[in-house]
Amino acid sequence: MHHSEALVARALLDGFEKHFTLLRHIGRSAKRLFEHQDWATLRRLPSERVDWYDARVRECVERLTHDFPAELLSDAHWGRVKLEYVALLLDHRQPELAEVFFNSVTTRVLERRYFQNRFMFVRPSISTEYLDLEHPSYRCYYPASHGLRSTLSTVVRDFKLVHSFSDLKRDVALLVRALRRAMPRPLKAEPNFQLQVLSSLLYRGQEAYIVGRALNGLMTVPFVVPIVHDGGRLKLDGVLLDATALTVLFSSTRATFLADIEVPSTWVAFLQRMLPSKPTWELYGLLGFGKASKAIFYRDLLHHLRHSADTLTLAPGTPGLVMVVFTLPSFPYVFKVIRDRPRPPKDIDRAGVMDRYRLVKHADRVGRMADTLEYADVALPRARLSPELLEELRAEVPSQLTDDGEVVVLRHLYIERRMTPLDLYLREATDSQVVAVMDDFGRCLEDLAAANIFAGDLLYKNFGVTRLGRVIFYDYDEIDLVTKMQFRTIPVATNDDDDLRGEAWFKVGPKDVFPEEWKPFLFTEPRVQAALEATHPGLFTQTFWQGVKQQLGSGRPPKVSPYPEAVRFKRP
Repeated sequence: MHHSEALVARALLDGFEKHFTLLRHIGRSAKRLFEHQDWATLRRLPSERVDWYDARVRECVERLTHDFPAELLSDAHWGRVKLEYVALLLDHRQPELAEVFFNSVTTRVLERRYFQNRFMFVRPSISTEYLDLEHPSYRCYYPASHGLRSTLSTVVRDFKLVHSFSDLKRDVALLVRALRRAMPRPLKAEPNFQLQVLSSLLYRGQEAYIVGRALNGLMTVPFVVPIVHDGGRLKLDGVLLDATALTVLFSSTRATFLADIEVPSTWVAFLQRMLPSKPTWELYGLLGFGKASKAIFYRDLLHHLRHSADTLTLAPGTPGLVMVVFTLPSFPYVFKVIRDRPRPPKDIDRAGVMDRYRLVKHADRVGRMADTLEYADVALPRARLSPELLEELRAEVPSQLTDDGEVVVLRHLYIERRMTPLDLYLREATDSQVVAVMDDFGRCLEDLAAANIFAGDLLYKNFGVTRLGRVIFYDYDEIDLVTKMQFRTIPVATNDDDDLRGEAWFKVGPKDVFPEEWKPFLFTEPRVQAALEATHPGLFTQTFWQGVKQQLGSGRPPKVSPYPEAVRFKRP
């Protein structure tokens, strides 16, 4: 029988390797798409990639159930299947991803809600250290031998882009100047002075990124150099050296990157040394390995629950009409469960809410929409739930709740990074903070519009403020596409009676939006209204929104810069 179990394990690994081969194919294709300026396909591929994993899991389950007897796919044999699978991973280059794939197939083949740990990879079984010894994930360069300028020119040329640069000598001189400013002066080259650069460019939007770090003695300087097209040629657009700019660029509020990655764990380790505040799960997600990202996050959650004692409580802020939101103070995330019956005036069901969240998962979030991790059958220790939270869950989500006295199981929930709700932020904000945050709120709406996203419900409580002061949209139940909306101006009243009516005297469709109404109804506080009028007056006009809609419809959407203007090189 062991031979048959080994065949099942091999079929499982074949299913994973088909999935990873497809991922590598689109990662490799990104270079050609960038070179040919095929922006539409570059935008589309990260979105399409979201669904590929589940499709490969379904294919694998179908193969197993078709090719092997039911007895072999049962509890009695699955533990041995797992052991055979582990043996196949000993020299594998993506063992952590393959283990997650095994878990996904297991939950479908065994058709059980709760699983014994011997059937699943609760912890990694194979070390991912030093997996890239034969084919290094990054290249090393030594400026002491040939000088910094010459070395940086070699770094750029080693990516073998088909287009030439407008003026690579000029761009490299600007890059050298920026790097030297980031290092203490006078700069003394230590024996270990080197540049370490990831072996593939990272691609997202209309930019390709050189990602690396400079090491000199005990000092490490992370850097990211965007490459953009420039009138038929290429140019280095600038350099990101500031920790804040790097954090925002590598944020889960953006679309994932495309890259040619053979050993994901080594890329994650490299990026973590550059961005030590970024958790492992987030970096896997940014590189396009979404299921691994979810699995690692869930392990982090379980570990935190075992090593903490505080209580899960209802999240601060205005209660949502569609979601019950709760949090663990010592864990920087919120948990969101869809109410069985959303509160009035909301008119949406569970399927509608989940459709909106799927839309966001597939969208280019342009740094303005919180990423959500979606889970099923999440078990939480009952003793860790506050009485108020347990009462709220029983009252609002009974269809999603199982309580056996020791464990509370939620059948479906979303998890997002915790932020300060904008309405709470504004209550405590100084005048200068109000101006800054409302300026960024306006930028947030403009960036979302450029990504063809209309927030729908613009109440402050639906937006959060990050620790870096960025405004992020995180409540998606009324989200829609800008191209589906009808932006209108309010018709002039024909007589005095029209103005006195309690409802509109003109016909209003379900997709009609009147931006001029927002100022008197949504942004009533004088400080807030003044700040928005001073920085983003166009938001209150039909002209702005209709203009964006026309650009989107023409296939030339407004560009949203993924990094600050200040990091761009200033050329004569």
